[in-house]
Amino acid sequence: MRPEPSFDPRLMPFNGHVAHVSLRGRVEAGRFVEGLRMRIAPALIDLNLEPKGPRARQLLMGQAFVMLELRGDHAFGQAEHDGHVGWLPMAALDDWADPTHRVGAPATHLYTAPDLKAPEAASLSLGARLTIKASDKAKSRQAGKTALGGGAAVPFLATDCGHFVPAQHVLPLHQPAQDPVAVAESLLGTPYLWGGNSRWGIDCSGLVQAGCLACAIPCPPDSDLQQALGQPLVQEAPLKRGDLVFWKGHVGWMLDGARLLHANAHHMAVAIEPLAEARARIKAAGGGDIIAWRRLDR
Repeated sequence: MRPEPSFDPRLMPFNGHVAHVSLRGRVEAGRFVEGLRMRIAPALIDLNLEPKGPRARQLLMGQAFVMLELRGDHAFGQAEHDGHVGWLPMAALDDWADPTHRVGAPATHLYTAPDLKAPEAASLSLGARLTIKASDKAKSRQAGKTALGGGAAVPFLATDCGHFVPAQHVLPLHQPAQDPVAVAESLLGTPYLWGGNSRWGIDCSGLVQAGCLACAIPCPPDSDLQQALGQPLVQEAPLKRGDLVFWKGHVGWMLDGARLLHANAHHMAVAIEPLAEARARIKAAGGGDIIAWRRLDR
């Protein structure tokens, strides 16, 4: 479901010319439109602040995008899962199809045939969504079994785009994960990338969102907006696994009562470090002290 309209420009489906019909009476626009629900076609695409402009966030295969305007070869619209607006190439959009599965592994491949030695068509990140047409009964060839070194047969699932994904790497959408921290921890070592949302690069808010979305917890795109998640904790209250700790412009998961899991530019990766050390380091570097603690509603 599309988030409620907001006057935060990151979440406002309005570009000065076209606005979503939900904003009628709230903004002046040349046209008010319902928009066209489409899906992301490539494995990963930048959502930009303007056509061919700087990256705001990233979108993954199969996520919904409500297109409000087509200008040249770029489309303006709103990501349905978190409300972020922006521009992306029209070539990155495909007709909508309801996804049935999500990638539950940190990463996987789409293959051109249900065979471990078939060429890969794309590399997918945790959280990508797929529409599975049928379970392909074919197993990996004997050569593929030999490559595994254990004689294991690998079942593949066929997607509606004509590719095949290992069944072990995907989960039905109706079976969300239960522990957002475990999901985020699976991305340990992922390179830091500002605005990143994938296994190939992720930032602090992207890591929080990855854990939340896998558990069907609605989550906004940026750390300042994520301060509305859950319930506030009393300052210096005992922390537990799954609590969120915020600095200005930064957020991390508590792995337990003492350790922080976060994507950060100090390590240039998703890393684990004692909260006390991270707190002192960030403060010494001019990033200030912790400004909020939140506990998710579970």
